[in-house]
Amino acid sequence: MIVEWKLIQIFFSSIGTSLTSSKTSLSKLLKAQECHQYAGFCQLAQARCEHMIGNWCAEAYALTEAARSFLLSEHSVQDIHCPSFQEHLNAAINCYSHAIRVFLENKLCAMAAALSIELGNSLKTLGRPGEAVQHYHRAAELQLQNPLECLDSLGRIASAKIMIGDYEGALSTMTEMDYLAHERGVTTSDGLQPIGAFADILARCEVSRVLLLLLLQPTPQRIRPEHAQILEKYSWESSDDDINSSCISEDLFLLLQSLVMACQSRDTEALKCHQTELWPLLSSEQNHLLHLVLEEVAHPSSQVV
Repeated sequence: MIVEWKLIQIFFSSIGTSLTSSKTSLSKLLKAQECHQYAGFCQLAQARCEHMIGNWCAEAYALTEAARSFLLSEHSVQDIHCPSFQEHLNAAINCYSHAIRVFLENKLCAMAAALSIELGNSLKTLGRPGEAVQHYHRAAELQLQNPLECLDSLGRIASAKIMIGDYEGALSTMTEMDYLAHERGVTTSDGLQPIGAFADILARCEVSRVLLLLLLQPTPQRIRPEHAQILEKYSWESSDDDINSSCISEDLFLLLQSLVMACQSRDTEALKCHQTELWPLLSSEQNHLLHLVLEEVAHPSSQVV
């Protein structure tokens, strides 16, 4: 019986290998002809063949390639503004999810996290940043043992929340990033100042949190203590120690300090001058927030946080 079972395994293995080879050739041909959805179906069939012969690594690769093919097809549909039920996008999400599950079953969390980020980026590109957030969250959870990678995923979450207008959620995520970078970041020999990429992340968090707080304008009763400390840091009573302990340059610190005071006094003209000076020092995302701050001061909304 043992011999018969081994012969059966060898037989199906040889069949699976030959089928995989033919489907790989066909998927390449279809991709060259820009028939991406049909190439995706071939790659799905290839993944089933790899699963049948127990080759999980090739199975995950075929699933990933199928997901990318379906995404290309979805992009083609959107480019010509053709009505659809997003069936190609749904197929891509299912393929990504299956590939992530295969990697997790084989203890490859880094690969699973990378695919989660890839899926989130694809959804963001397709104008679905709200759906991308959950995939970035999954990546961050899988990267907890690697602080830099985890901070990168959290940064993507914050950016996606800003895109959908969830500024309070973005502020909470930035605060979580600040805490993680301080707790697990690489610091100088005296242990006081973060260095390298962690310093850059903290600088981004500090500037973005100041802008988000100016945009949200939380009431004294509802502002969190750590957020109140940030605004106090940029008041006129701030000391040289505040500047030295900050991860941003002195020029940027003073400009943000002037921006906070202009917002508090609701001086629109001063805000416009500060916007011109801050523009080259900020990222595109931060400049977008600064523009929203200026609009909020000029035309206050009725919503109070």
